[in-house]
Amino acid sequence: MKKEAPSQKNVTIQDVANAAGVSKSTVSQFINKRFKYMSDDTKKKIEQTILELNYRPNDFARNLKTKKTKMIGIIVANIKHVFSTDIISAVEKKLSAHGLQAIICNSDDNPEKEKQFIELLTARQIDGLIIFPTNADVTLYEKILVDQIPLVLIDRKLEGLKADTVILDNETALYLAVSHLLEKKRKRIAMMTLPVEQHITPRIERIEGFYSAMKRSQQEVISDFVFSGTLLDIQTRLAEWLSNKEMPDAIIAGNDLVLETVLTFVKNHNLSIPSDLSILSIDDVPYAKVYNPTLTTVAQPTQQMGEMAATILLERLNNSGTPEVSLPLLYRFPPTLMDRESC
Repeated sequence: MKKEAPSQKNVTIQDVANAAGVSKSTVSQFINKRFKYMSDDTKKKIEQTILELNYRPNDFARNLKTKKTKMIGIIVANIKHVFSTDIISAVEKKLSAHGLQAIICNSDDNPEKEKQFIELLTARQIDGLIIFPTNADVTLYEKILVDQIPLVLIDRKLEGLKADTVILDNETALYLAVSHLLEKKRKRIAMMTLPVEQHITPRIERIEGFYSAMKRSQQEVISDFVFSGTLLDIQTRLAEWLSNKEMPDAIIAGNDLVLETVLTFVKNHNLSIPSDLSILSIDDVPYAKVYNPTLTTVAQPTQQMGEMAATILLERLNNSGTPEVSLPLLYRFPPTLMDRESC
């Protein structure tokens, strides 16, 4: 009597093993891509049998056995930033190519919200975490490492935490910005960032980089022109400069959100770029090439930074528990000046 193949709904790993004439453990090794002691003929036979029976491995059951969920948590500080979305896109693409799913959470620059996301994701037993940190308390992140969950930080470094970190060379970024403005004969240069009270690395390093670049160029820094605050605070300070006729002749916007605020102010007060005011932004924005005039920026290599973050995490996952794995490193990426018409 002819033996019928199992229905698609009920096909099991044992059915595949029986049909292929191999053991269940051999099929399991094939599914998990452990081919070290498997002949090419056996691999072809199992692969063909899986196709014929239309077998679909039970990922959930397999993950329970391997203690892998194939999920990576990405916690972004503020998803409104172009920088953040570009990084996330590059990370997700790289992870997806390796069969990993990204779960993306937005903490809105709120340390408490970020903490809740970390607790939620670790409870779901994610395989690794990529975080744009908002919290200055390293104990939150140390617990992740103690639990042996691979962790990569992006855009922000935390002193005393032994975690791989991907970040821009902010000092060079500001040197490029200041040097370019000085070449354009600008003397009254202002630097504006969002609040530094949260100890967010790029904001602090960019202010420090501004002071350093001005000093290297033997230029005086007008203390009133170095300003950190909320977007509303920035609007207020711009209005004060204008009303007191103490406007700078150039503004370096610390990121894309600051840039948008400055451009809105310029438009509302009928100022001309660059004759009244030169504008240069750290972070290249999608509209920089089409804005009138086109906007000079210092661009971050977001594609490479995202790919590097994903690559580091994949290496940590693949070498988990291996003694010879390298110590955590700080990866600094070089910026690029995009010379356009706003300076």
